[in-house]
Amino acid sequence: MNAHPQLLRARTALYPRDRRNVAVARDLTRITLADWGLTRRSDDVLLCVSELATNALLHGVPPGRCFRLDLSLDTAEVLRVEVQDSGPGEIRTPDVTPESERGRGLLLVAALSDDWGVRQREPGKVVWCEFRDCRPS
Repeated sequence: MNAHPQLLRARTALYPRDRRNVAVARDLTRITLADWGLTRRSDDVLLCVSELATNALLHGVPPGRCFRLDLSLDTAEVLRVEVQDSGPGEIRTPDVTPESERGRGLLLVAALSDDWGVRQREPGKVVWCEFRDCRPS
């Protein structure tokens, strides 16, 4: 028996460095979730996509480059969100105070998703998060 779930569905899009593309990535995610019947936790997923796309644009996409959004659903019904960029690979959750105006994005991703992380790629990195139990009960 195979211990690793197989990929069931996937959707990918590339977005040029433009702040408006955060909303476009969120819209694609909303449409994908509806197409795949994943309505539970959709607000959490959409917020995480917004945060990861924003971080990619602010910190990982040089002028003239793109970021990539990958959405996948496996046979164990785990939804995986990946945002790839070509920036430096080190990510950390910042120390923020209640007065801080920035720096909460990865804290939100960590709080809302079931798991998240970063992996290196050449060039850049992939920041990912996963959600279980997205299907309606």
